[in-house]
Amino acid sequence: MSLNAPLRFLTRTALLLAALIAIGLLVAWLWLRQSLPLLEGSLETGQLDHPVTVRRDAQGIPLIESTSRDSIAFALGFLHGQERFFQMDLLRRNSAGELSELVGDAALEHDREVRVHQFRKRAQRNVEALPEDQRAVLAQYVRGVNLGLEELGSKPWEYVLLNQEPRPWTAADSMLSVFSMYLSLQSPIGKFEQRDTALADLLPDDLYGFFFPEGGSWDAPLIGEARGPVRLPQTNIAALLEEADSIAYQPMESDDQVYGSNNWVVGGALTAHGGAMLADDMHLGLDVPNIWYRAAWSIPGTDRKMRAATLPGGPIAVVGTNGRVAWGFTNTMGDWGDLIPLELNEAGDRYRTPDGWAEFTVEPEQIAVRDGEPETLEVRKTIWGPVVGEDHRGQPLAYRWVAHDTRGGNLNLLLMETVETASEALDLGPRLGIPHQNLVVGDSQGNIGWTVGGAIPRRVGLDGSRSVSWADGTAYWDGYLGAEEQPRVYNPPSHRIWTANSRVMDGPQLAVMGDHGYALGARQRQIRDALFARDSFSEQDLLDLQLDDRALFLERWQQQLLVLLDGEDEYADVRAEVENWGARASADSVGYRVVRNFRLKFLEFTTAPVLTYMRRFQEDFSFGPRKRQLEYAAWEMNHSEPAHLLNPDFASWRELKLAALDAVLERMARDGLPLQEQTWGVQNTARIWHPLGRAVAPVNWLTAMPADRLSGDTHLPRAQSPTTGASQRMVVSPGSEESAIFHMATGQSAHPLSPFFANGHRDWVEGNPSPLMEGKTRYTLTLQ
Repeated sequence: MSLNAPLRFLTRTALLLAALIAIGLLVAWLWLRQSLPLLEGSLETGQLDHPVTVRRDAQGIPLIESTSRDSIAFALGFLHGQERFFQMDLLRRNSAGELSELVGDAALEHDREVRVHQFRKRAQRNVEALPEDQRAVLAQYVRGVNLGLEELGSKPWEYVLLNQEPRPWTAADSMLSVFSMYLSLQSPIGKFEQRDTALADLLPDDLYGFFFPEGGSWDAPLIGEARGPVRLPQTNIAALLEEADSIAYQPMESDDQVYGSNNWVVGGALTAHGGAMLADDMHLGLDVPNIWYRAAWSIPGTDRKMRAATLPGGPIAVVGTNGRVAWGFTNTMGDWGDLIPLELNEAGDRYRTPDGWAEFTVEPEQIAVRDGEPETLEVRKTIWGPVVGEDHRGQPLAYRWVAHDTRGGNLNLLLMETVETASEALDLGPRLGIPHQNLVVGDSQGNIGWTVGGAIPRRVGLDGSRSVSWADGTAYWDGYLGAEEQPRVYNPPSHRIWTANSRVMDGPQLAVMGDHGYALGARQRQIRDALFARDSFSEQDLLDLQLDDRALFLERWQQQLLVLLDGEDEYADVRAEVENWGARASADSVGYRVVRNFRLKFLEFTTAPVLTYMRRFQEDFSFGPRKRQLEYAAWEMNHSEPAHLLNPDFASWRELKLAALDAVLERMARDGLPLQEQTWGVQNTARIWHPLGRAVAPVNWLTAMPADRLSGDTHLPRAQSPTTGASQRMVVSPGSEESAIFHMATGQSAHPLSPFFANGHRDWVEGNPSPLMEGKTRYTLTLQ
């Protein structure tokens, strides 16, 4: 046998394997191509009285033109159905509690929690309550979605991987998309109120007031002033602990890690052309595809265009400009639900009401589980709302929540398309059926304004800050506030309005809004101060502010850390990095990472006795959203080092601080990099994946965005983490859309072979001023 024979055999085998791999890749490519959307040509739908033309530019941004709003809704639905159907399916299943049917028992716990709210039934009720013209728009949108799905060469690729069939879209599904945003932006079980009530009930008053104040010096409200300093408590922290206690520690994530946003608007007195100029960036989870879908359409009866971010699942513009008025949203963090501790009879099967004892209404909800037996959940309901859990004393809690009412979900955002002035836009605030937002508006005449977008309950006999019984009839909701009662700011003398998930009101208006975990005011204050540092603004100026990563909030912590390390020779290299940190949340800064994480570890160590105490009453207690004002106590302890508040696990404050720093440095070193390479960007690396990529790693090969090292952090305007951040950035002056700027993470299409997949993502990463207006037409599609 020739010596070359084995070599020839190995060569042939390798070639055969390469050929098989190439064939497999070709088959996969051909299979994927079948589910690409239709971009060009003419399609006879048989469902339109008025034809529609869809022109797409190089980024896939469609301009939809028709003389009929119903036909425009049909076309938008068609585009959503073709490019985003799986995303839409996840949205409706998320709020309906139907994810287990698609992905199995991994989602069962989520479905149990959500199904209690019976959002599918509520969605159908809300659709039936819509005005006739809105129902018509929605019906056409639904027809468009389903035709878009049908016109794909094969079902979306995600369903092939899951071996599932997509279910047709319905009008109720569109309302479920609205409810899904409630679940992202508000707690379905009233977590803040539940935890705050427990803390206020169980902690000594002075410790509660110290660790959990209502605000402080970082506040920057629109109406009112910052709060004063916290007062040192008298109670010794060790009094919370028993001799046998082992102090519990829970890693402290950023205390400003919230799903929220930034927005602001400046009046015409501060712009060159006299029109208002608005900036909006909504901070949400970052996935492939982006939660938003960009679109523009003609406004029938006018010569203007609507340019907006839409939510796949509905026919509405979420934020954008209609050529006369621009608007943006940030989450209010106000209080839009109340937990009601129920007074039970001895048997526990009845609860007390103002009209006497009542039996629970029990309704079965069947949860389908892929590859498993269906589960029946019994939903216990009261006259106020469903039972969602128990308080710290084991008392059942019912939930009265705006999301449960017809007022909580509607399509009145459609009305924003035709408003002509900022004042008209503000008038719509109370009528919007959305999770409550800071609605900030500006118009082409230079007028600006703020109000709450969403229905506000009229509370009687309670302020909503604590869970109280409604059994005797003295506490209740008496409908909703009217437009004249809704908090509102219009054309303030400063010509500036700003919001960023922190407290925006004081006095009676704050009482109306309540508190469900306001963010610390640092981000909001940095925005406010930057706005007052200039007397005129261009679009680029506002984009620069959106990208502002100056670490103003951490400056005092950096200075204190330098003092701590004075004379500590073994930390000389660390001190050098901290001293030369650059004063920014810059991806290439080692010092920023050290300072930022030192503060969080300090928070963890100093609050551990409180956590240990609370877990004596609730095993799984976590500070959760109640930690967002901890900065004031933390800084006071760091600065004044009160002996009676020192965690007993440490002999001195210096020991605690050095232990916190050592823990930070040890965690940073796990990557195996030398200190000078352990930058903030190494920790803050983008992890923007398709939802299926979390379970099926190969999906990420085709769909994940690049693992960019990102500047920015949570306590400053450029809010950024690996998986959350500015889902979009918009700067626009209505009537001057040609100068407007828009960024969106990822891209228009969810399909990895689409020419629009990831288009625009680099502009989002790098902060390039990409245009809001659609560009030159590349593809034209006519629907008839």
